Amino acid sequence: MNRGDPPALTSEHAPAERDWSTDEERALRLWIALARCYATFAKAIAVKVQEYDLTTPQFGVLEALYHLGPLSLGELADKLLVTGGNVTYVMDRLEEQGLVDRERSPEDRRVIQAKLTSAGRARIIEVFPGHAEYVAAVAGQLDGEEQEQLRTLLKTLGMGIRESDLGSG
Repeated sequence: MNRGDPPALTSEHAPAERDWSTDEERALRLWIALARCYATFAKAIAVKVQEYDLTTPQFGVLEALYHLGPLSLGELADKLLVTGGNVTYVMDRLEEQGLVDRERSPEDRRVIQAKLTSAGRARIIEVFPGHAEYVAAVAGQLDGEEQEQLRTLLKTLGMGIRESDLGSG
């Protein structure tokens, strides 16, 4: 062995043999690209949201209530793709800041509805335009047509997974 040669790998340290199909390779590469892209995109958005003195889930609650009106905690969990426990925790923090209120639904007393306070409405009105502009800049790595194509493809993939029951277990 020459001084510049890498040390020989023993079988326990050698990379595993790739014994999967071309279709499996393509799917694995898609998953990796999608996961890395999502992580990068989400991190960029989270950094921006911190400038509003909010966490990403807190911003999500304020944005959902602003654009959709009062929602039950279950509806918020579904919209934000989080658990009910997460929504409760986020709501506790937002309530401490005076940005949201919780009230029992007049139609069904078992249901708790989340509502923006006037301070919460003022906060989201203040930050949302700049937020939308920032998200557009981040997504601007693709032109408008590419963004629409990607959105359509991702929606098709997500709905296909959901309908095939592959996403349930």
